Amino acid sequence: MNERIKHKLEILPDQPGCYVMKDRQGTIIYIGKAKILKNRVRSYFSGTHDTKTQRLVNEIEDFEYIVTASDIEALILEMNLIKKHSPKYNIMLKDDKSYPYIKLTNERHPRLIITRKVKKDKSKYFGPYPNAQAANETKKLLDRIYPLRKCQTLPDRVCLYYHLGQCLAPCVNEVSSETYKQMTDEITKFLNGGYTSIKKDLEKKMQVAAENLEFERAKEFRDQITHIETTMEKQTMMSSDFTDRDVFGFALDKGWMCVQVFFIRQGKLIERDVSLFPVYSEHEEEFLTFLGQFYSQTNHFKPKEILIPESANQQLAEQLLDVKVLQPKKGQKKELVNLATKNAQIALKEKFALIERDEERTIHAIVKLGEALQIYTPHRIEAFDNSNIQGADPVSALVVFIDGKPDKREYRKYKIKTVKGPDDYESMREVVRRRYARVLRENLPLPDLIIIDGGKGQIDAAKDILENELNLHVPVAGLAKDEKHRTSQLLFGEPLEIVPLERNSQEFYLLQRIQDEVHRFAITFHRQLRGKSAFQSALDDIEGIGPVRKKALLRHFGSLKKMKEATIEEIIQLGIPKNIADSLKEHLDK
Repeated sequence: MNERIKHKLEILPDQPGCYVMKDRQGTIIYIGKAKILKNRVRSYFSGTHDTKTQRLVNEIEDFEYIVTASDIEALILEMNLIKKHSPKYNIMLKDDKSYPYIKLTNERHPRLIITRKVKKDKSKYFGPYPNAQAANETKKLLDRIYPLRKCQTLPDRVCLYYHLGQCLAPCVNEVSSETYKQMTDEITKFLNGGYTSIKKDLEKKMQVAAENLEFERAKEFRDQITHIETTMEKQTMMSSDFTDRDVFGFALDKGWMCVQVFFIRQGKLIERDVSLFPVYSEHEEEFLTFLGQFYSQTNHFKPKEILIPESANQQLAEQLLDVKVLQPKKGQKKELVNLATKNAQIALKEKFALIERDEERTIHAIVKLGEALQIYTPHRIEAFDNSNIQGADPVSALVVFIDGKPDKREYRKYKIKTVKGPDDYESMREVVRRRYARVLRENLPLPDLIIIDGGKGQIDAAKDILENELNLHVPVAGLAKDEKHRTSQLLFGEPLEIVPLERNSQEFYLLQRIQDEVHRFAITFHRQLRGKSAFQSALDDIEGIGPVRKKALLRHFGSLKKMKEATIEEIIQLGIPKNIADSLKEHLDK
């Protein structure tokens, strides 16, 4: 704990609010809320913690706090700050999908459509359907039963849907408003859970048609009844009413929380959502933060009723979500909450082993690597590799690993501009200069460790640019390979020394993955560039051969070799003028 943190801890207020933790680069890494700021923030810097929380504390170099008037204000502020800054140690909900609705349009000739946007256009919206397939199946069923128009604009003649009996063809026929009203009322009733009565009506119509010997008509009614049974009745009824509700249950184990959400629509359990994340404060507060993010950061529909476990704060949840929140004590609703909680416990146990294994390969590996190099834990590692063939098309590639995992959005490719010939050292100097001059110019995050795929010469070239030209002091290490082109040694220090790492350690495996990835990325880029330039150099210098003719020639002959073997007449047959064909032939023969 540094002196700045010690002084700030002494003057913390005993009021509710939010606190913001920062690392040594000033990056926000965690945001939390507290009923009493003084107690909560001090708890991070005293006593013992589990490995996960201790890792967070080790990175904290400074903190700020914002006092609020109440606990609910602190909760809302925390949600907004997390949404704005996306700290890496906070709950990060990646699910930004919007769920589909079935829309009954408010038009002269109404339509049924699937949409993901709810607008104030006087149309009727039914859903949402967390399962998009269920929405599509339900619409297809309604299309078979109710022949509303399918086209967006009316054509001047009937379409296939009319011949299939799924459209009344308002484009050529006059359809009364009473007919539409009857159909839209039945559709509304159907989608609000009244499909059983519609099924009974269809059964009666089928019986009447059969008695009147209208067997084709009776068959149509029978098929419609079958579609209703297969589409709408393949789930068990979960409640006797038709209230839309979400049911939450959560479980805790070893500093991790799993939240299961059951979506109940029209009395049926139609989908569930599972979220797994680490917790750094009281589980009731973490659950409330999750609850707020679940409906604010994502496009989840707020139902009429939400069920939560008894251990959560019902009053705060209701204020936060502005909907009816219940904590059932008995009956079917209590069983639903218990079922969600049980599923959360099972999911947590099943996935915990995988999480531990993943952390061993990533977080634990960078911690051990930092210890071996005697530097800060390298949360952000940037690695470089050069690629060329005898100086032709020289390129360099950069890959970025954050917390032991590749972040492909941060990868960069570089064409070497100033170096002539196969000079690996000067190529490294150029690309390091270009990369970190831009980092400084645009105030981008600096790496905690730079890895060079190469030996002493490449490392010295990178250090010279960083320290003497850019005045940056970032640790630089090199990775050397053995005769079989496999990761062999980690070079670091002043003077350079081999860092002893166990060959079967996770930190060594991490270095292997980094070296293989940067090599793959550089080689792929070089091959793309070389392949492109090889084709360009053969044909682009010929006057009259542009992209279109070049493409036509290659498509017809298949290769430059066959193009060279072709006669002038064969080339002219492709629409190439004789003078250009002569030039092409002469150029290829040379």
